[in-house]
Amino acid sequence: MKGKELERQQHKAKRRRMKSSYAFLPIAVGLEKIFPWAAHAGAVPPGVSHYLNAPLFLARAVLALGGWSILAVLVVQGRCTRLIAGLGLAFYGLTISLVSVDWILSVEPPFTSTAFAACIAIQQLLSALALTALAAPEEPGDPATGDLAGLILAALLGVVYIAFMSYVVAWYGNLPEKAAWYLRRGVDGWAWTIGAAVALGAALPFWLLLTSRVRRSRRALRLVGALVLLGVWLHVVWLLAPAFHADAIVAAMIALAVLAFLSLGFARGVAHRLAEDADGR
Repeated sequence: MKGKELERQQHKAKRRRMKSSYAFLPIAVGLEKIFPWAAHAGAVPPGVSHYLNAPLFLARAVLALGGWSILAVLVVQGRCTRLIAGLGLAFYGLTISLVSVDWILSVEPPFTSTAFAACIAIQQLLSALALTALAAPEEPGDPATGDLAGLILAALLGVVYIAFMSYVVAWYGNLPEKAAWYLRRGVDGWAWTIGAAVALGAALPFWLLLTSRVRRSRRALRLVGALVLLGVWLHVVWLLAPAFHADAIVAAMIALAVLAFLSLGFARGVAHRLAEDADGR
């Protein structure tokens, strides 16, 4: 894989890493309205009150978002050495293990999953690769196209495997708190949501990527990237939305729609800048 190709395609996207951290401010302000453990002390599972509390929650968020932003700045400025990259990878592995529990699983504190952080980490990698496929300019005969397709396929299989095995383990263990978490996401139409995520965001892209013609086509890879991002979005909705009331879900869907609109504008901006860079060379 020619890593320089992907680095060039993602270079502009990293410039907005710092600004995207501001999106966490509404969460910090409305902590008690989102997380039950922040509103009621009795909602905190026994033995984890020393971890699951507002001051440490915010401290971990600042640490993760600040660290990721610093790493993005170093990459953009060309100051990311191999040592920094290795340390940054270890830092990411630690922080994603913390914030995936804080930001998603702690919405329903009784539920736990040891593989959840790994699934979210690979899903973030998958999202980055899909955005690269969607936003990168078309360059006929670019050898990086096939390599990018292979990376998307590998990350996609990793997410599906971990998510499915987590479900199998929870089903086999037959523990009440785990069963309740999955059962809540199998009613009121949420089964259709995850079904659409699997069909449109996993099965269809997988089938397309099996074709060598698709793997060599930048336009086809853009379609794959869009489908993967749609599947990721549906999966995140399925993870979070069933924990809230209908009014909150409607508000969240509006916010996600606005975010998706802004993301499309961002992707177009990245593609335009990348095209300018390609013309400049």
